Amino acid sequence: MTVHEGEHGLAIVHDTRPGEAPQRLPLLAAAEPGRPLFWRDGQAVSAAQFLAHVHQVAALLPVAGAAVNLCEDRYAFLVAFCAIALRGQTNLLPPSRAHQAVDEVMAAHPGSHAVGDQPLEPAPRHYRQLPPLLVSSPADETIELPELPADQVVAVAYTSGSTGAPKPNLKTWASFSASNAGNLAMLGPAIGARFAVVATVPSQHMYGIETTVLLPLLGDVSVHAGRPFFPADVAAALAEVPAPRLLVTTPVHLRALVESGVELPPIAAMMSATAPMPTELAGAAEQRFGAPLLEVFGSTETCVFASRRSGTDEAWTLYPGVQLHPQPDGTLVEAPQLDQPMMLADIVSLSDGGRRFQLRGRHADMLEIAGKRASLGDLTRRLLAIPGVRDGVVFQLDEAEAMGVRRIAALAVAPGLDEQAILAALREVIDPLFLPRPLRLVEALPRNETGKLPRTALLERLAQRD
Repeated sequence: MTVHEGEHGLAIVHDTRPGEAPQRLPLLAAAEPGRPLFWRDGQAVSAAQFLAHVHQVAALLPVAGAAVNLCEDRYAFLVAFCAIALRGQTNLLPPSRAHQAVDEVMAAHPGSHAVGDQPLEPAPRHYRQLPPLLVSSPADETIELPELPADQVVAVAYTSGSTGAPKPNLKTWASFSASNAGNLAMLGPAIGARFAVVATVPSQHMYGIETTVLLPLLGDVSVHAGRPFFPADVAAALAEVPAPRLLVTTPVHLRALVESGVELPPIAAMMSATAPMPTELAGAAEQRFGAPLLEVFGSTETCVFASRRSGTDEAWTLYPGVQLHPQPDGTLVEAPQLDQPMMLADIVSLSDGGRRFQLRGRHADMLEIAGKRASLGDLTRRLLAIPGVRDGVVFQLDEAEAMGVRRIAALAVAPGLDEQAILAALREVIDPLFLPRPLRLVEALPRNETGKLPRTALLERLAQRD
């Protein structure tokens, strides 16, 4: 596969030698026709029904190279994702559904169209709304398993913008298949090979893709179609799927669950990503729900490649076939899902013969003032450890003061505390040089759908005056 970037946007070319057929991989791995793939409106959607919907939608799509997948419903997103791929097209996954973000992605892929399950106003260019995906018994319960070229670019996923402008990342079906194998190998000892997923995260971002798109397609896994937000909704969704159950969530959602007092049906494991998991929260969640909390580590660029049990382990364990190579300004990642090593900004220290690592911060997060060093990640961890602080972040401003030093700022959600109390608590655990000024109390941090904090949103929130 070769990607060319010219004046008209990205052009994706599959590198197959003349006369050589590309390797093909199954779209659906566990392919028993009656296997429950999704749980939707209280009904099980079988593999046969799902493939019937995929072919129905694929027949409606125009000839094109790519399509923006804007489906809100989790099942509709999966159907559209596979229909787009079967037509030889690429799923474009913008960093948000904001009209400008969608327009920018479509402009980078001339001739692309958009699909969704809702009426949109204004609608993107060449927008098609999916028909209702009614659950019925297909006339033919025998299914023909579709395959995709291994090197087909099935998705272009954009980074969240938490560290700058969103960037495109191309994903082939082979790379997705390899990354999913790592997740299944990690989950197996905790939950087994067959389980049901309830997720509080959207399908459109990489964490959601890996857990609610790839797991049901490439594993013996079923997924609840909803995206529950409130604790009572999470409990109701879990009750609608069979055991063993995996709850896929984020630290923000998990904290709300722990503090709500809502009783959940038995779950076999919890999975978290998108933001660091405080050890205290992990322990409270495990005690509250009687299940291990598995935190996974990865990025849009690499997909998940490591995990840990947050309540007991500080170090991360690498997935099979993954190697890390620390560099002065980050870490080089080798993984089965990567065609070539990928550089991440995270600074790590290796242990256990290179199979485990600890995070030491990000190169861009490292601070040096008057010869002293700190990291924004560690400062944020210390802010979150203050009793009464429910959420928070420490970050560095763009502009420099007279001595050329860029100020450190913080936002905190801490009902019942004032700014001076938080600063006094921080002064006990960090060097005064690294105290955030300004530190601003807010009702909520501007997290996106996956719980991340886009830098532009942080700066805007800091500048607001109540």
